[in-house]
Amino acid sequence: MEFGVTVLPDPPFSRWLELIKLVEHHGFGYAWTYDSHVLWQESFPMLAVAARETSKVKLGHFVTNAATREPTVLASSYATLHDISDGRMVMGVGRGDSAVRYIGQQPMKVAQFELALRMVRDFMNGREVDWNDRDLQLKWVRPELPDIPVWVAGYGPKALAVAGRVADGVIIQLADPEIISWIMDTARRAAEEAGRDPSQLKCIVGAPSHVTDDLADAREQVRWFPAMVSNHVMDLIDRYGADGSTVPKALTDYVQARKFYDYNEHSRVGAKHGEFVTDEICDRFCVLGSTEQIKAKLRELEAVGVDQFNIYLMTHGQEETLQAYGDDVIPSFAGITA
Repeated sequence: MEFGVTVLPDPPFSRWLELIKLVEHHGFGYAWTYDSHVLWQESFPMLAVAARETSKVKLGHFVTNAATREPTVLASSYATLHDISDGRMVMGVGRGDSAVRYIGQQPMKVAQFELALRMVRDFMNGREVDWNDRDLQLKWVRPELPDIPVWVAGYGPKALAVAGRVADGVIIQLADPEIISWIMDTARRAAEEAGRDPSQLKCIVGAPSHVTDDLADAREQVRWFPAMVSNHVMDLIDRYGADGSTVPKALTDYVQARKFYDYNEHSRVGAKHGEFVTDEICDRFCVLGSTEQIKAKLRELEAVGVDQFNIYLMTHGQEETLQAYGDDVIPSFAGITA
C-alpha cells in the first residue's frame, strides 16, 4: 500500500510548502491539496512552486473539477505542471463540491462530467481530441513523460460508473471497509461492462488520521470529516433514497441527525456542523489511535484492496502525525502489495 497526504492550501503559503516538503522527507509517495479557490488560496501556482521545491513526491489535487476549471484550461494546467515537475503529476477529479457550491453553482451533471473527463485525460497527455467541433492538441507535451493518471472521486452509482469507464481509479473519502467494498464493486462492474480490466482500477482512500493514545480527543479532531462527507451523502439520498436498495444504509443512516452545513468551516477542526457525528462514525470513517491501532485499521483497508491511504492533514499535531507515519507506519507496509 502506498501513502499520501493532503495539505489544505491555507495561508500562509510558507506553512503549506513546509508541510509538503515534510511529506516528501518522511517517505510519503504523494502530496495532494484541495482545489477550492475562494475558501483557500489558488492552488495551481502553489503546486508549481511545490514541483520546483521537491524532487520525488507525486503532486496533485484531491480533488479538482472541470466546472470552475474550463476543461481545456484544466488539462493544459496539468500538462504544464507535469512538465515543470518532470512527470510527477497525478489528478484527482470530481463533479465539484465546495469550489462550485460556495460561489452559487451546482456540481456538474454526470453526463457532462464524463465527456469532460474523457477529453481532459487525452488532451493533457498530448493526444488529439475533438472538443467543441475542433480538433485540438497540446503539441508541446513531452512524449517521454508518463501519462498523468486520473482518479475520480465519487459515491453514487452514476459517478462511480464514470470512474469505471474512464478513470485509472477511484477516490473514496472515508475509511470504512464495508462502504469501500461496495464502492469498488460498483465501479469495477462498470469497468467490466465497458470492456476494461476491472482489476486494474485502483482504490485510494482519503481520511484524517490522528496518532494518539487519547481517542476521545482524536474524535473531536475529526468530527468535521464525516460531516463533510455528508454533503455528498445528502445528494445521494435526494437521488436514490435511503432505504438501502441502491446505496448502502451504512453510508446513508448516519446523516439522519444532520442539521446544517457551513462551508465557512469546511474541513476545520471544531466545525459546529460536525456536532451530530457520533464516536462510532468517527472511528469507522477515520484512522485514529496509537500507531498499533492505526496499523491494524490500515491492514483492514489493505485486505479490501486499498492501494493508497491518503491522510487528510487537517488535525492538530501535523508534524507528529507525519513523523509517526514515516518512522513506523510506512515502513511496516513497504514492499507489500494490496
